[in-house]
Amino acid sequence: MAERTIHTGVTSLRRSPLAGLAERMRAAAVTGARGVTLTELPFLTMVNVRVDPASKAAGRIGTALGAPLPRRCGGTAASGPRTVLWLGPDEWLVLSRSDEAAALREALGPDPGSVVDVSANRTTLELSGPSARQVLEKGCPLDLHPRAFGPGRAVSTTVGPVAVLLWQVDDAPTYRLLPRSSFAGYLGRWIVDAMSEFSGPEVP
Repeated sequence: MAERTIHTGVTSLRRSPLAGLAERMRAAAVTGARGVTLTELPFLTMVNVRVDPASKAAGRIGTALGAPLPRRCGGTAASGPRTVLWLGPDEWLVLSRSDEAAALREALGPDPGSVVDVSANRTTLELSGPSARQVLEKGCPLDLHPRAFGPGRAVSTTVGPVAVLLWQVDDAPTYRLLPRSSFAGYLGRWIVDAMSEFSGPEVP
């Protein structure tokens, strides 16, 4: 009981990288046909997995996740509360609301590879609404037109001067941006500034 109380107390002291910017992000929200909102999804579990995709260990990890590891650049796979994002030919990031590392280490077993909890390394921003793509296009070099980038795609890129993992979740469109925690405040302010023009009438 004492151990659980200590753990709960420590957890309650956590402060997300964008906690100080939360009110500013709420105030920047735009509604209507040109709507766009920005929120933080803090404290997601993030587990970095490296393994030979052709190995039996990769198969076991896919079974533990409930979905095979994506094999193509930009690919994602989802199963229940978990989403797996492709990072490289032998590297993935597993996102979840629960602890996944122990089960994935067990699935890896003695085979070559690694399973590392990197949850403290990044935070997650969610940008959503009819104008979300236009906001990103102000500072992202990717072609974000639906013909080139759509739901279920996730790639490493930059937004403004900040390196992020950019994942499009749905057609709203909703995007999730995963920057390093130390750059999250800068990115949040950059996006809030980029959103500001959409609060006024569209210029012909």
